[in-house]
Amino acid sequence: MAKDNKVNEKKDKKPNVFVRMGRWFKNKFSGMWSELKKVTWPSFGKVVKQTGMVLAVVLFFLVVISLFDTGLSALLRLIVPAASDSSSSSSALVDILTKVM
Repeated sequence: MAKDNKVNEKKDKKPNVFVRMGRWFKNKFSGMWSELKKVTWPSFGKVVKQTGMVLAVVLFFLVVISLFDTGLSALLRLIVPAASDSSSSSSALVDILTKVM
């Protein structure tokens, strides 16, 4: 009877944490490797074409945002002329607040 309990305890006992972590990493990396084998990689020409499109879109939005920034800065200078006359932003803020009050 006592031997049966020891046999059952050995079957129920989990391996130590390092063995379990090793198995976990092995399963994760083997699964990842099998998934990477299934990937259809694009050709070099397709990668270059898509990279060019990304750069074109980034440059387009760079120009659009720069134009908006320049336009809004000019509009702000027209609305608040003290901001462009002052040498620092803190003195411009003081000038604006004194004019308002």
